[in-house]
Amino acid sequence: MKTKVNQVKTWLNENRGRGAKLLQLMVQENSTRGNESGAQAIVIEKCRQLGLELDIWEIGDEDLKNHPAFSCDRHNFEGNPNVVAVLKGTGGGKSIILNGHIDVVPVGDSKNWTHDPFSGHIEDGKLYGRGATDMKGGSAALLLAIESLIKTGIKLKGDVIFQSVIEEESGGAGTLAAVLRGYHADGAIIPEPTNMKIFPKQQGSMWFRIKVKGRAAHGGTRYEGVSAIEKSVRVIERLQQLEKDRNARITDPLFNSIPIPIPINIGKINSGEWPSSVPDLAFIEGRMGVAPDETIPSAKEEMENSLQELNQTDEWFRENPLQIEWFGGRWIPGSLESDHRLIKELSASFQEIIGEVPVIEASPWGTDGGILSSVGNTPVVVFGPGITETAHDANEHIVLEDLYVASEIIALTIMKWCGVSN
Repeated sequence: MKTKVNQVKTWLNENRGRGAKLLQLMVQENSTRGNESGAQAIVIEKCRQLGLELDIWEIGDEDLKNHPAFSCDRHNFEGNPNVVAVLKGTGGGKSIILNGHIDVVPVGDSKNWTHDPFSGHIEDGKLYGRGATDMKGGSAALLLAIESLIKTGIKLKGDVIFQSVIEEESGGAGTLAAVLRGYHADGAIIPEPTNMKIFPKQQGSMWFRIKVKGRAAHGGTRYEGVSAIEKSVRVIERLQQLEKDRNARITDPLFNSIPIPIPINIGKINSGEWPSSVPDLAFIEGRMGVAPDETIPSAKEEMENSLQELNQTDEWFRENPLQIEWFGGRWIPGSLESDHRLIKELSASFQEIIGEVPVIEASPWGTDGGILSSVGNTPVVVFGPGITETAHDANEHIVLEDLYVASEIIALTIMKWCGVSN
């Protein structure tokens, strides 16, 4: 086993350029929603070169759309397929899913970027571009790890199931489709940008919209109206208190370094049509974090009850009650015991490659891990290269050294988890 591990390490050190070039090609393809096909073509060609068994299909059948875990404001996925590629084992070992998403968020104002967002520019050991960190870098590390095992002649006992899915950024429809297609395993790794930390627990989240009513009036006699904006302040204060109450209950030490483990974020407020009018309607939109040990329905109920209390205690809201709508993206929370064998194998591989004990924390954001674990009954750990702070930001980038090291750690973990055939 030691000899084979050294062979894999040597191959990876001698072929780092393959990982950088693959990632550059992936980043140069704009794979925002509805445009995933170009980047998926790069992945498909790489998997074909490696001789993997390919399954390519367009998601969106009725079983997916009617599933309780489906949450997506997009229902037409035509032309942008899911990709699964399998490295079959010889038998007798544990299987593993390696799951990465190919979709990326919009670039925002391109003027804030030093280089073109889809340039894949490399400078000072960093590769720049939308998706470099979140999470094409992780997917490139997975494929480089798989290639190292194939090129060195390693025969695994268990199957390796590589997945490149769409729609993670809007709720995980791609991963849900893969689960419903029958892809399950004894364990899974999702290489989101964790700053090389190990996340056995993932926060869930969901989007909400609160409708706040007011009464219109002329701005010169605003006292004759009720400002929906001013009433929204009361709602925001209630949400802030709810956030404090919910986070006060979080005692898991894996959240110790996270200032707000399950935030309630106000992301958008819309109200008013004329500066000289009192607005009679306001909409507050945001994201509610869900703890790994709670359910989506229980978190919804807690917020709805909190707003109902405000309806009862505020005179205006008693006559004009707040209305809440849950819409758009939703991410199921996930949790894996810290002493699970997958965590132990990954941690041991990390120490062997880096020479240090890994940092184990809870994820500050949602991933597709909740779908794999809750719907697919597959234990999940999140670990990968990439800089958490630059995800979704201008000048997103990844340190290429982290990609190379992550590929070594993942390759070694695959060997330990799946077993090596003699």
